[in-house]
Amino acid sequence: MMSSKKIVRLSKIALTLMLASLVLMVTLNNILDYHANFEYVQHVLSMDTIASDSTLMYRAIHHATYWHVSYWIIIALEGLIGLVFAMSSLALWRARHEAAEVFNSAKKWFYVGATLAFLLWFFGFMVVAGEWFLMWQSEKWNAQDSAFQLYMSVLAVLIYVNQTDVELNNAEPAL
Repeated sequence: MMSSKKIVRLSKIALTLMLASLVLMVTLNNILDYHANFEYVQHVLSMDTIASDSTLMYRAIHHATYWHVSYWIIIALEGLIGLVFAMSSLALWRARHEAAEVFNSAKKWFYVGATLAFLLWFFGFMVVAGEWFLMWQSEKWNAQDSAFQLYMSVLAVLIYVNQTDVELNNAEPAL
């Protein structure tokens, strides 16, 4: 019978892999259906769906080149985050039978991925898009709820993965 210690390790690997899958799917969707979310970027950066008398309209960006560059930065970051989470899954999988110190050390890639995820979905979407470009004022082009779901999912897994793992009982069969 498998010990709870091994099950915990496997669940951390699985949750990390699920995050990688989600983020890589988001990346793929943004590439394959480029125009769908490009409109979000265009409307948010141009600030064309908020109150036109806002004293903060000077922040608006009206050049298509900047919209495309911004969107490609988002897509590139999403792809990087997905790849780092995938690397994290692999590192944890390879360390699953190792000493606790080795398994805990393998979590470093997850921390990198989680930090990048917060950079994109918290700082990028909530701070920059939400507050600087006032995305929160737009009824149609407001992606704060989606960003919140993403970074809160990452946060939940981060809290769990960050829990220190203990030594396995070496008398048990391998996973």
